[in-house]
Amino acid sequence: MTVSVFSVPLKGSGWMLSLCTLLYVTATTAFGLLVASFTRSQVAAVFATAILTMLPTTQFSGLLQPVSTLEGNARVVGTLWPTTYFMHASVGAFTKGLDARLLVPDALALAAFVPVLLAAAVLLLHRQEA
Repeated sequence: MTVSVFSVPLKGSGWMLSLCTLLYVTATTAFGLLVASFTRSQVAAVFATAILTMLPTTQFSGLLQPVSTLEGNARVVGTLWPTTYFMHASVGAFTKGLDARLLVPDALALAAFVPVLLAAAVLLLHRQEA
């Protein structure tokens, strides 16, 4: 939509950005499942996920200032947040013209979040059922 509706040129690798997008959506869905394993209703899970994701996404992912400028726990949160890597891939593909090989580290980082978050969600769900 960005390219066709808003006429924003994609200077970098479109297929790698698509892969990063797929991995990001999968990772954030896994995070939603993790939060849902703590709650008893769908409404509570949606509300908790919204609350828990707003601050890290805006403050620690590179949206307002680069993660490299953060210090202490803020830098740890920024490094361990999937949005950081998707933001880098998106900005890199659209404005910096990064090709696929330069977006591979972001894709690998996003791919690493998926099994970790899913495993944590499954473990907590099994613990909740017991």
